[in-house]
Amino acid sequence: MGKAKEIRLDSLVKVNPITDNQKKAFEAYQKGKNLFLYGAAGTGKTFVSLYLAMQEVLKHDTPYDTVYIVRSAVPTREIGFLPGDEEDKTALFQVPYQNMVKFIFEQPNEQAFDGLYDRLKSQGSLMFLTTSFLRGITLDNAIIIVDECQNLNFHELDTIVTRVGQDSKIMFCGDFFQTDLVKGSDKSGLAQFMKILESMEAFENIEFTIGDIVRSGFVKEYLINKIRLGVE
Repeated sequence: MGKAKEIRLDSLVKVNPITDNQKKAFEAYQKGKNLFLYGAAGTGKTFVSLYLAMQEVLKHDTPYDTVYIVRSAVPTREIGFLPGDEEDKTALFQVPYQNMVKFIFEQPNEQAFDGLYDRLKSQGSLMFLTTSFLRGITLDNAIIIVDECQNLNFHELDTIVTRVGQDSKIMFCGDFFQTDLVKGSDKSGLAQFMKILESMEAFENIEFTIGDIVRSGFVKEYLINKIRLGVE
């Protein structure tokens, strides 16, 4: 029997989908599908994925031990030249997820919220990996969230899929209007990868549109007009 987890399922906030496509994502996940969520920024793709994954990992009788967040660390896609160890190199890229978990869990005070992300990591419920450190790893008993997947070429996406091990599932999140890829071959590779997933029974592909944008005020207006004008 494993060590009792400090952060348990009963501290998870009840989150309900607030748009039609968020609802589709919830329903598809609950049917056992792997997810490919793509489309407009600000639609909650990553938040929904992280919530669904944490909810399942923290269940008492779950086959899943850890949520792995995987992404490309920088536009150059290699972080070996940066100073420090892997944790130092990826600290900046983990900030969005540190903030995100604060909306997923209830905590008794501000100090507990500040240390929440690190405590989830220390108890083995959450891990952050970059594509630079994936080679040779097999992720068993895991729920893998591949975030900002629009910045990955076909080879990287293909490598990630082949890292999925026993009793694991995977979710991809991306916005193709925000890609850092510049080569035409890389962009076409992403389209080819999507076609493969669309033909697979194990995956549900869901496109999020401007109608799914959940941010408020001028941010929502800005994102909508950016998409309508085709500005990348």
